[in-house]
Amino acid sequence: MQRFIQRHPVWSFIIALGAAILLWLIFAPWSTGMEDALGKKRIFLNGIFGGITLGALYFLVASGFTLIFGLMRNVNLAHGSLYLLGGYLGFEVSERTGSWFLAFPVVFVVVGIVGIVLQNQVFRRMEGEELRQTMVTIGLSVVIADLLLWQWGGQSYTIYAPDILFGPMTLPVVSDVRDSGEVVYLKYPAVRMAILFAAIVIGVGMWLVLNKTRLGMLVRAGVDDREMLAASGVRIQYVFLAVFAFGAGLAGMAGIVGGTFQSLSPGEDTRFLLASLVVVIVGGMGSIPGAAIGALIIGLSEQLGLIYAPTYSVVFTFLIMAVVLAFRPQGLLGRG
Repeated sequence: MQRFIQRHPVWSFIIALGAAILLWLIFAPWSTGMEDALGKKRIFLNGIFGGITLGALYFLVASGFTLIFGLMRNVNLAHGSLYLLGGYLGFEVSERTGSWFLAFPVVFVVVGIVGIVLQNQVFRRMEGEELRQTMVTIGLSVVIADLLLWQWGGQSYTIYAPDILFGPMTLPVVSDVRDSGEVVYLKYPAVRMAILFAAIVIGVGMWLVLNKTRLGMLVRAGVDDREMLAASGVRIQYVFLAVFAFGAGLAGMAGIVGGTFQSLSPGEDTRFLLASLVVVIVGGMGSIPGAAIGALIIGLSEQLGLIYAPTYSVVFTFLIMAVVLAFRPQGLLGRG
């Protein structure tokens, strides 16, 4: 981050100014003129927090993708299928055991094992062959999608959050001031705030592991010069197996979150694969902070676009990606 500020002081100032204006819009009381121009503040705040929590979901999916694609250089276009598989498995576990929390470790382990199989049987045999990896994983995604459709059908499934996270929570943000002078605070679903907090914890933990531990050093060294690391006696395949399993397990857990946020249905795998690609392109390949920033930008653009320009909301995501590719092809926090 400091390096980015030093290299791009103008862009850093623009970003800081935009963040300051956004914070002012969130916390400051709105005048009648602003409400006439932008609509009720409550609608704006719901869009902001909806975008932030949607960004948290995108981050959970894209962070695993950026580990596999950005760090290991494995083009896994079946990543969306791992998301949908994890969601369906999480639905089954929560329905059969009555525990939403138990679904997370179970799905992480099962989908992680699927990731190990993919890395050991597919990607290990096609190292450095991006075109073959792309074609094979597209085929795998189609096969997995058909198997999921055969098992769970075409209907939608919703994963219900536990009672402890059911209902709204009051946030210390003013959403309205009534004519009587009564101050109304924003209420937002507790489960979404809990998942946002969990995404922040996971993101910080991943960054610390990759940048402050021996395992992270081995992963980065293996990406830069695999042959030299292997010659030093490190079994790099085991390291990459662990990284791939973690990324796949993270995508599976994101499926549970997605099923709780919205629903699970055929086609969600393609949607979240596309979202992961956009997030990684915007944030920068192999960068956990970049994935977080990219997910936040895309989540906010989707939600605010649906509120203020629903006809063109889909365009905003790809417009952001096009601007980033035009001015910074390696992504906002990618290495040049």
